[in-house]
Amino acid sequence: QAQLVESGGGLVQPGGSLRLSCAASGSISSINAMAWYRQAPGKQRELVARITSAGSTNYADSVKGRFAISRDNAKNTLYLQMNSLKPEDTADYYCNADLVLIEDIWTMRNYWGQGTQVTVSS
Repeated sequence: QAQLVESGGGLVQPGGSLRLSCAASGSISSINAMAWYRQAPGKQRELVARITSAGSTNYADSVKGRFAISRDNAKNTLYLQMNSLKPEDTADYYCNADLVLIEDIWTMRNYWGQGTQVTVSS
């Protein structure tokens, strides 16, 4: 099995910055694409940013130029650098990954983290 654990959320003032981390652990053989999603109260979960194993990235229009997704493949860790934060960025942020377990290398599995809360408010 595997698990994703997010960290780095918190309360920040508008215009501030936060860096989220997501550590993948367990019997992992390889990790394909990884992504950050977010869900604001009363809204659907939405894709924020995605990064492939090769490092190709894509972003939601609402965060382009402000957020940067990156990964450390040696550490099985995903990051999200969030700058120029706005109140509308307030949400629970979730890590997502497509990965292969050592015990079943023929199956790509999708995992979610438990989420970390980000609140942007003065």
